[in-house]
Amino acid sequence: MPRKVLFVTPEAPFPVLGGGAQRIASLMEYATRRGAVVDLLSFAPCEPCGEAVVRTQWQIELPTNGRSFAARIARNAGRFVRGVPPLIDRLAGFDAEITRSLAGQHYDVIFVEHFWLGPYIDVLRPFSRSVICDLHNVESEFFRSLSRAEGWPARMAHGRFARLSEKLERHFLPRYSRALVTSGQDAARVAALAPSLPLTIFPNTIPWRALPTEERERTLVFSGNMEYHPNQQAVAWFSKQIWPVLQRDPALRWRLVGMNPHAIARTVAGLDRIEMTGAIADAMTEIGRAQIAVVPLLSGSGTRVKILEAWAVGTPVVSTRIGAEGLPGRDGEHFLIADSAEDFVAAIGKLLQDQTLAARLSAAGRVLYENTFHREAAWKCLDAAGILGAKTLGPKP
Repeated sequence: MPRKVLFVTPEAPFPVLGGGAQRIASLMEYATRRGAVVDLLSFAPCEPCGEAVVRTQWQIELPTNGRSFAARIARNAGRFVRGVPPLIDRLAGFDAEITRSLAGQHYDVIFVEHFWLGPYIDVLRPFSRSVICDLHNVESEFFRSLSRAEGWPARMAHGRFARLSEKLERHFLPRYSRALVTSGQDAARVAALAPSLPLTIFPNTIPWRALPTEERERTLVFSGNMEYHPNQQAVAWFSKQIWPVLQRDPALRWRLVGMNPHAIARTVAGLDRIEMTGAIADAMTEIGRAQIAVVPLLSGSGTRVKILEAWAVGTPVVSTRIGAEGLPGRDGEHFLIADSAEDFVAAIGKLLQDQTLAARLSAAGRVLYENTFHREAAWKCLDAAGILGAKTLGPKP
């Protein structure tokens, strides 16, 4: 009989509009390709699931939150006082709905996507002996990185959420059968939090993609969900410290590709030759048109899909060290690393002028993508770990 697999996710895997959706879609397609019957319980509406064939789909509707700046500040102030991290709080309290949806079901494996849903382990355990937490990042490290990149009072708030997240990670992660992590760095962090928890490094991936053949434009590209706070930080830093120097080149443009452009509209207002596409069906086409992909991140955890997408379409990358964290690329070979505004400007200028260097970075990044970061290549580590097999049936004694 085919194995039965359930995915429990806070975000819609389809349409694939961000790094989190890419990762979930990859796992769902993997399970389908390996002959499993796949069900989905999502906290967001989901469109038809591409290559992943879903048998049964349930949706838990979240109450609508105000999206104004004042509303977000009020919510997070309340969470600060009550002592609960934001997204764990947002997704909490649906134990009865989950139990009612899954009544009568039993699964060989349940995948819980993001630690935001980590506290539901006791609700889900009756429905499977094997419950795997797919850690898109390490929440405590994510908040620590935000704290390092912000001034007061945000630094204080992020620091408190980091400590609260770590406490929850130490409590809930050991109760899972296994965790998936994106990189060796995150594996070391999780091992320190939950030493007995079996870990599998499953890198972020994207589907197979042919190299584009169109001529490139004199454009820089930054891609991602613009409501994601590290992306907002990156856009603010680049627009204030880097773009004013680069825009002296009258032919150069900066294109911001991704959903929720309203979140950064005020940040870039009044600046010349900046384009915002909003959500588009195929962000990689836009990345492939650009001469350089910029990743000026100052915070974050996990690994950045935006770099994998640039590698796949042969677009040279300039990134901060934290933006490239967890990836096996080397500075000067697969991307250029720049942590100051001055170094970022210099690296971009060097790539714009040196086409031989740009071509070398493009080719090396493409090789990494082909060998490690397209879906079929990454699925080999799941096969080796027996993710859908006996090795994951039950928690570690």
